[in-house]
Amino acid sequence: MFRALRALTLWFALLGAAAALAVAVMVTWSVVGRAIWLEPIQGDVELTQMGIALSISLCIPWCQLKGANIIVDFFTQKLATPTIRRLDGFGALMLAIMYALLAWRTSVGAVSVMEAYESTMILGLPMWWSYAALAPGLGLACLVALVQAWMHFAQLDPTRLEGSAA
Repeated sequence: MFRALRALTLWFALLGAAAALAVAVMVTWSVVGRAIWLEPIQGDVELTQMGIALSISLCIPWCQLKGANIIVDFFTQKLATPTIRRLDGFGALMLAIMYALLAWRTSVGAVSVMEAYESTMILGLPMWWSYAALAPGLGLACLVALVQAWMHFAQLDPTRLEGSAA
């Protein structure tokens, strides 16, 4: 199970990185086009907003899997290991709830925006696409956080989940 979860989060992160790279290339091309030919890419700001939101959403599960969130342990560093594990489990559970709420609300938002036929100003792209694209990454991050919470509460080593991506 851990290997499959790691592989899935890695693929999401690679897709997120590809989206960020595509946005970077598009922005560079647009800036060069504006400077040289006085012709930027139409809708570059819209595409940048959508692409970076997608990239972040797809990379969040990998960040969660690797425990790359900011942890302030000033008050807990002298506590016993079992207490720290319970607190870490509670923190992972709270993150899972937050990710679940965000995935749910972005999905509901996508349906609402789709029903309202909202589109971007310049390119006229359906806005629901960007909302709907956020939900899978947030859902996967929720699953990762739930597994981490379970591992903490079961007194299992959470670094087993991180492992190697292969």
